[in-house]
Amino acid sequence: MNVSKRLFLTGFLAMVGMGLFAQSVDKAKDLLKAGKIADAKAQIDNALTNPKHQKDAEAWYYELKIYNAIAANDQLRAQYPNARDTAFIALQKYVDLDEKDKKLLLLQMDGYKPVNEIYQGYFQVGAADYNSGKYNDALENFEGAIRTSTYMTAKGWTKLPIDTTSTLYAGISAEKAQKKDTAAIYYGKLADAGISSINGTNMIDIYKWLVDYYNNKKDDANTQKYLRLAENKYPDDLFWPSTRLDILREKGNKDSLWAEYDTITTKFPKNHLFFFNYGLELYQYANDTSSGHRPANYDTLIGKAQVELKACLALEPDYPQASLVLGQIYYNQAIDMQAATKKIPGKAPEDIKKRADLRIAAGKKFDEAIPYFEQVDKDLGSKGKLKMDEKSALKDAYDLLTNIYTDKNIKDKIDYWTNKYNNVDKDH
Repeated sequence: MNVSKRLFLTGFLAMVGMGLFAQSVDKAKDLLKAGKIADAKAQIDNALTNPKHQKDAEAWYYELKIYNAIAANDQLRAQYPNARDTAFIALQKYVDLDEKDKKLLLLQMDGYKPVNEIYQGYFQVGAADYNSGKYNDALENFEGAIRTSTYMTAKGWTKLPIDTTSTLYAGISAEKAQKKDTAAIYYGKLADAGISSINGTNMIDIYKWLVDYYNNKKDDANTQKYLRLAENKYPDDLFWPSTRLDILREKGNKDSLWAEYDTITTKFPKNHLFFFNYGLELYQYANDTSSGHRPANYDTLIGKAQVELKACLALEPDYPQASLVLGQIYYNQAIDMQAATKKIPGKAPEDIKKRADLRIAAGKKFDEAIPYFEQVDKDLGSKGKLKMDEKSALKDAYDLLTNIYTDKNIKDKIDYWTNKYNNVDKDH
């Protein structure tokens, strides 16, 4: 009898406990409905302290609703700053317990409002923080919005594969908070998803940012990855080929650089700057004697430089920098021929003839250079104020014209171009 009585009393006490727990949840609901949010919090927190009662889906659902209410109340949110995070955890607990059994009936009856409240709460506070310049706080809240939207997508409540707006502003907030590594994560999510526009705004700068970021980190794999993604989205933007050239230029492999230039000038046949830069780099490399001598393929490089520079002028006839470099090429060839005469010291008729032929050939090269230098004068000499690089180009053209006519001993031309040279700073 005593044993049976003890068993009966034990079972009775257990049922009383469950009844008190149910009453506690019901009381929390009533307090929430009455707007007594702090009291409702105390009731639901107390109920969930008992591990035996943490498998009640309804309790977690009202934890979710109560903490949403706290997060929406300015005074209570200041007291419990992590209220929305707690609400999100409660949502997950409720769903884990209820989705297979009652099919989220409570959530459906509320029209999924508590979920939207979490998401909108994170996003709106994030936006307010962002506008106030509190970028670290904005980042945390946009990350909360992303967690929520990701969860919603995983549960099939929304079909959006990525929350583009929250992800964008998480990236921007991180960047403004000087957290570039974090910004790269969120910008990368947008690029990886192939996002090219958000709310009508072109996202090309996101791709440029990623290319620069990984290039500066010397992460070639990711640099090339985002270059490829970017070129697929924005094939006509010149940032991508220019960046490819910069990368190859830094690596120092000239054959690879020339091959890339060939590819780019074929793809952009109407862009005179690529042709000019190609010709200029060929010319500069051919004349680089830092190793003590010219490259073995000097003549080939110079010939190719002339082809590219002439292609530039065919597209943009009034581009003075191309005219200047072409003139310098012919001028240098003339100087080389004159220097070669000194390497033929003999007095035999054939030696005399070789020197004479070289002088004649040098004169012809000077003659070929003159029109290009005169074109620089035509392009820039009649202008007013010039930029520094334009003024430098004009001075170089006048100086070399003066040298040519000095060699030819034509005094009026010497005086004319010398006067032009001396007045560049005054006139321009």
